[in-house]
Amino acid sequence: MTERDLIVIGSGPAGLTAAIYAGRADLKPLVIEGFQSGGQLMTTTEVENFPGFAQGITGPELMASLREQALRFGAELISEDVTRVEFSAKQKIVWIDEDRYRAKTVIISTGARANYLGLKNELRLRGRGVSACATCDGFFFKDKTVCVVGGGDSAMEEALFLTRFARKVTIIHRRDELRASKIMADRARDHEKIEFLLDSVVIDVLGKDRVEGVRIRNKKTHKEHTLPVDAMFLGIGHTPNTGLFQSFLEIDDEGYIVTARDPREMTRTSLAGVFACGDVQDSRYRQAITAAGSGCMAALDAERYLEILACSTGG
Repeated sequence: MTERDLIVIGSGPAGLTAAIYAGRADLKPLVIEGFQSGGQLMTTTEVENFPGFAQGITGPELMASLREQALRFGAELISEDVTRVEFSAKQKIVWIDEDRYRAKTVIISTGARANYLGLKNELRLRGRGVSACATCDGFFFKDKTVCVVGGGDSAMEEALFLTRFARKVTIIHRRDELRASKIMADRARDHEKIEFLLDSVVIDVLGKDRVEGVRIRNKKTHKEHTLPVDAMFLGIGHTPNTGLFQSFLEIDDEGYIVTARDPREMTRTSLAGVFACGDVQDSRYRQAITAAGSGCMAALDAERYLEILACSTGG
C-alpha cells in the first residue's frame, strides 16, 4: 500500500476540477469517482449557465469533458464506491471493499442529493419537468405554469425565483401552516403570481415525455384532483453525502462538512490534510460553477499543505 499525495473522493464538478488542478501540479491524484460518476449533472438535460458554452451543453457532456480533462493531466480514476475511511493526523486510509489506499491528503467532493418524494414517475420525468433546482431549470419554463413542493424557506426561495419566468407558481405543502420564516412566507403570499395548496400532498406526477400535471390529495378531506402544470420543482431540502465521514470530521446540524476554519485554507476540514469542496460542504449556492470553483480551491489548499508537510519532514 504505497502512500499517494492526494486522493479525491467524488467526481462531480468539484471533484473533477480538483483533479484537474492537482494533476497540473503533478500530484498524480487518484480519483475514486463512484459507480454513478459525474454527480447531479448526470441527470440534467440542459446546462445553460456554465461559463464557456454559449449555446449550452448537456450535463453528461459537460461531465465527460471534465473527466477527459482530468485524465489528460494525469489523474487516475477508479469507477467504484468508497466503502469506508480512516482519517487521523498521521494517516488517511480509504477503502474500496478490501483494497486500501493511503494518502497524505484527501479531498472530499461527494456532493449532496436533492430530497425527492419517492414517486414512481418522479424519476422517469426528472429533467423533463421534474427538478430540484429552480436556478438551474427555471429559465426553461417561461410563461408556463409550475408548482413547488415544500413549505420551508428553500421552497419559498424557489417559488419566488420562478416568478421571474413562470406565469403562475403554486406552492404545495402538506401542513396547514408554512415552516418558512415569516419574512419569506410573507413575500410569497404577497406575490401576485404565487398561489398555495396547503394540507395537500403530491401522490403522482403525470405526463408521458414531459410533466403535464400532478395528482393532489387533500390530507384532511382525502379528496383528489389533478393540477395541470408544466413542471414540478422540489423544495424539500438536500441531504449531503457525509455518512462515511461522521466519525472523523466536524459536521454541522444539517449534515454538511464544516470548512473555512482557517482563512488560509478555506476548504480545510476539522482535520489537517483533509479538504472538502462542492455541495458536500455548501448548503447555500449548490451550483455547478461554485462547486467547480471550490474544487480549484481545495486542490490549491492541498498543494500548499503538501509543500508545508514536505518542508517540515525534510521530504
